[in-house]
Amino acid sequence: MRFWDSSAVIPLCLEEPHSSTVTALAKSDQELVVWWGTRVECRSALARRRREGRLSSDSERQATEVLAALAEAWAEVQPTEAVRQRAERLLRVHPLRAADALQLAAALVWAEEEPPGLEVVCLDANLAEAALKEGFSILP
Repeated sequence: MRFWDSSAVIPLCLEEPHSSTVTALAKSDQELVVWWGTRVECRSALARRRREGRLSSDSERQATEVLAALAEAWAEVQPTEAVRQRAERLLRVHPLRAADALQLAAALVWAEEEPPGLEVVCLDANLAEAALKEGFSILP
């Protein structure tokens, strides 16, 4: 079981440079764990690519279907007061944006504040660095 950031979920939905790597990780993972807002973040990323002309409407539809299938199977860390408090602390100690702080806070709640030995799948360098400093192992 690993915690998955949105940056690593998108290549599961679309063909991207890291798709084969994260697909192999997903296949070896018994259960993907994500933040409650991951689906919205991924839909935002897909819509942005479509608006920018980097994704056709058919590709966006197919990626959205894959995302929906993933969401049916993954476990979500819910938006609780504990997540909010951790995110606020993370914003004070790491150069993170709000959404990334919420992602990492959700990972910490999932880890029950004991991240050593647990893995976060993340392709966002800034978030990965903060997660590493909090004690997680980072994949890929």
